[in-house]
Amino acid sequence: MVTSFLYRFLLSSAAMPLLAQSLPRHDILRAPAPIVIDGKLDETAWRQAPAASDFHFNWWKEGPKEQTVAKLLWDDENLYVGFYCHDKNISGQVVQRHGPVSRDDCVEAFISPNASKPRNYYGFEINVLGTMLNFIRADWYKGPFNTEPEGVRYRTSFHGLPVKNESPEDDHWILELAIPFKNFVKDAPNTPPRDGDAWRLNLNRAGGRTNAQYSTWSPVSAEKPNFHVPEAFGSVRFVNRPPP
Repeated sequence: MVTSFLYRFLLSSAAMPLLAQSLPRHDILRAPAPIVIDGKLDETAWRQAPAASDFHFNWWKEGPKEQTVAKLLWDDENLYVGFYCHDKNISGQVVQRHGPVSRDDCVEAFISPNASKPRNYYGFEINVLGTMLNFIRADWYKGPFNTEPEGVRYRTSFHGLPVKNESPEDDHWILELAIPFKNFVKDAPNTPPRDGDAWRLNLNRAGGRTNAQYSTWSPVSAEKPNFHVPEAFGSVRFVNRPPP
């Protein structure tokens, strides 16, 4: 655990160069063909896209560390995010739009389209049933916390069910997400991105009731579970070539 002084330092602008050296980096390759959003991740582009590095269990105390395989792609219209969640205890109950989805098995993409202003970021939180919560935190945004992004498409393995109870057959679940770049026009230097553009983001996961692990792609040094630490977001670069 970090001391309170160090934690305040990590959230300060003085810590930015230090954090930039230690945070993960990932190249987002270009999808060579349209991606069908069906919750399967079975296109060739998904299979060949490099996975982001392993997730970090920042607040682990006990229980199995069930890993998440996350991949990202892009084209002229959308940023695509795929989560493959290893999970032996899958549960979900929240069906209300903008409801407390992180109480269920849930994954999140926190995206900062301007690498020099990580505190301007957009949230996409989706539970195993396909219930989504959205928000914007930005210096220019004066509206309500919850927002309605335009044109977002997504599917989960249990999309649309009224409830998902744990089962002995549970093994994994998937989220496939397409976010139009037009949602980031107020912050992104270019929409769509140009080859070599760098953004900041973090990919997060909450583990539900039985094994409520909290894990993140980019490590977070906070005393208690907290995904809202934009200074800890990792770096991604848009590369204008398809997966090999």
